Amino acid sequence: MRKSISLCLLALGLSVSQLFAHSGDSTKLASKAILPDADNAGLKLPAGFGALKVADSIGRARHIAITDKGTIYVKLARLVNGKGIVMLRDNDGDGRAEEKGSFGEFGGTGIAISGKWLYASSDEEVFRYALTPEGSLVNPMSPQKIITGLINRRQHESKSIALDGKGNIYVNIGAFSNSCQEKDRGKGAKGMMPCPILDSAGGIWKFDTEKSNQTYGDGKRFATGLRNVVGLDWNKQNNQLFVMQHGRDQLHDLFPDLYDEKASAEKPAETMYALKEGSNAGWPYIYFDPELKQKIVAPEYGGDGKKVSTDPAFQDPAIAFPAHMAPNALLFYTGNQFPAKYKNGAFVAFHGSWNRAPLPQEGYFVAFVPFENGKPTGQWEIFANGFAGVEVVTGTRGAQHRPCGLAQGPDGSLYVTDDSKGTIYRIMYNGK
Repeated sequence: MRKSISLCLLALGLSVSQLFAHSGDSTKLASKAILPDADNAGLKLPAGFGALKVADSIGRARHIAITDKGTIYVKLARLVNGKGIVMLRDNDGDGRAEEKGSFGEFGGTGIAISGKWLYASSDEEVFRYALTPEGSLVNPMSPQKIITGLINRRQHESKSIALDGKGNIYVNIGAFSNSCQEKDRGKGAKGMMPCPILDSAGGIWKFDTEKSNQTYGDGKRFATGLRNVVGLDWNKQNNQLFVMQHGRDQLHDLFPDLYDEKASAEKPAETMYALKEGSNAGWPYIYFDPELKQKIVAPEYGGDGKKVSTDPAFQDPAIAFPAHMAPNALLFYTGNQFPAKYKNGAFVAFHGSWNRAPLPQEGYFVAFVPFENGKPTGQWEIFANGFAGVEVVTGTRGAQHRPCGLAQGPDGSLYVTDDSKGTIYRIMYNGK
């Protein structure tokens, strides 16, 4: 039996010792100096920070999770050699991964760790794997399927996840639509009223981490009116879920009499919401205008680009960012390595836009938002830039790297994934 397990693990690119009885502990190597790459891995960072490449070319790296012992798990959007989760370890303490394995026969985006469990999602299901105290998998070939049957219509299909540490898992189910039109992305098409998509998508669903094979009837629609959320995180300061919404597209293409090309490139805002059970962010009926700083009635529902929504059901965002930058990860920083200003603040990974023409595309960086007592206290700022590799991006293929996932390491380092070239970055503070 042990021989057959070994053969199966070898097929996964892993050894029995790697996944079942790995004795390495990166925290034991913390005394060794970890030096950034000479060029800071190509990144532009604030003074005192440095960066290195932990790994490269691992596949379309989406979200990332790290154990207390430093083992890294990365979710791949697409399978590489039949596997969709990559395990990385730094065994010599230089900050770079020498050990690599893979498992999980499903692509997707979501991955998270809570206690002794590793959670990972496909575009329809969520699984969990038991972890040893050292951060290795107990049995990589037999995960528990805790959620199944989630809708996937090949648009906004990724199922990002967050955990509250109290036995609940929150799953984004993106809307398979731009703005719930009678004909999706049809020029001048009216919006469906009420929007039927909101019954099974366009929001956050809450499930029990301890139950198997849950579907819609077992979960609860925690929040609605969210077109698509790829980045979300649980804020421990105020015990609340925060999410980053991808705003709607094509205002000029669909309603050229109301919006010129510039307005379409700069509206609507990408928005962060602080959610409570029953929250409604208003999609598809409204959008948030970053110039007017108002909730504006969508043109599909009788808006003219200026009409302000007075519906009290739709909440205001916690903070708004420029349009079409695709926020793909949200992380509240709780470590002690970075300067005090970063403590409990929010990092946001912007994947970069595709639809800001005729203006240059924007994003392709990691932003920071200062927080205090669970609320933003100031303007956002660019924290890590240079992922794109060029000063001006005119199309998404012009960006060399695109930030996607964020995780905090056990020493307080910030890890960033790139789903273009499959690079894993580690950002550290060495200043005084």
